[in-house]
Amino acid sequence: MLAHELKDGPRQNSGLLRQALAEVAKGARSVAEAELKALLKRAHLPDPLFNACLFTGSIFIAKPDCWWPDAGVAVEVDSREWHLSPDGWERTMSRRARMSSHGIIVLHCTPRQIRSEPKLVADTIKSALQAGRDRPALPIRAVPTL
Repeated sequence: MLAHELKDGPRQNSGLLRQALAEVAKGARSVAEAELKALLKRAHLPDPLFNACLFTGSIFIAKPDCWWPDAGVAVEVDSREWHLSPDGWERTMSRRARMSSHGIIVLHCTPRQIRSEPKLVADTIKSALQAGRDRPALPIRAVPTL
């Protein structure tokens, strides 16, 4: 509804909101995810699926922030605000264990690392993608976010 209202509204001073809605429409669910997406583009890394639901057969595995199906690589952007409470930490660790148990290469980065160490983040993802492509494909089905 917000997108329709914005479409019909004035364009002046609406650039940031339009940009945010465009990122959400493409799958980004936070500012940090949008920043990661921009970093991937600057680093000329292939586009992942954002927030896709991963399954093995009919069993749900996880919904990582980024997923490269051809390499079996997932990236999670973990902020202190959402992941370091006792419950948040346990959920993060459980999700990582589930993905790892299915052979997924799981990488974690923080919003600060995306901003302050973009080359390191990009190089780490690039290495993981190469390692993932050097092995047989994983039998994981991804359902993209609509």
